[in-house]
Amino acid sequence: MPRLTGPRLTGVGVGPGDPELVTVKGVGALRDAGVVVVPVMEDGGTGRAEATVLHYVDAGKVVRVVFALNERSDRARREAAWDAAGARVAELLGTHGSVAFATIGDPNVYSTFGYLAQTVSESVPGVVVETVPGVTAMQDLAARSGAVLTEGTEPLTLVPVTAGIAVLRRALEGPGTVVAYKFGRQAAEVAAVLRETGRTEGAVWGSSLGLPGESIRTAAGVAPSGGESGEGERLPYLSTLIAPARRDGRGGKL
Repeated sequence: MPRLTGPRLTGVGVGPGDPELVTVKGVGALRDAGVVVVPVMEDGGTGRAEATVLHYVDAGKVVRVVFALNERSDRARREAAWDAAGARVAELLGTHGSVAFATIGDPNVYSTFGYLAQTVSESVPGVVVETVPGVTAMQDLAARSGAVLTEGTEPLTLVPVTAGIAVLRRALEGPGTVVAYKFGRQAAEVAAVLRETGRTEGAVWGSSLGLPGESIRTAAGVAPSGGESGEGERLPYLSTLIAPARRDGRGGKL
């Protein structure tokens, strides 16, 4: 099949933090692009995606673009940030012809890339949008902790805790494995729901996977309240929880 021509925007998943988890195809996409865009907060600090990208491309090829990554309450501010980012990427496409956007995890799983792609598609005629899949945090945590995500006929439910504790509770009350993202600020509430639904056993928490500050513990090992600070434990915002399905033995869910 012939390769499409025209300006090209590629969302590249660079994994959860460990640079060795970027795929061969992902590295190729980063190196082939005219410029690599990385999302940053307004404070301009080096983000996880940028730190990973710099293992594979020169810093001079990397362009930081500000996103309101954690903005949920101020819709106008969030959309203004998306519009500004889209305009900047459209400008880069006009200059370089091809832009790779590096995103932690996978570009099709809770990624900023979807908003960017939609914005750019509306403003750049003929732009070709592609994605290169990346390793997700739940896959990395499963590998590092030994947790098995699914067996046989088990479903797998992925919940962003930003959707509310009630959503997580409903998932935990159902069958199969439950994975929770973005819950660090609500660790105490998540721990309580795990206990109340009888899903603490076998559950694991992980944060900063593949990075110097990596932390992987059993859910029972995280103080839900009255920690060292006396106010309960606060985990990094981008923390991951795996609560495996209840299993009776080998092959029990086939």
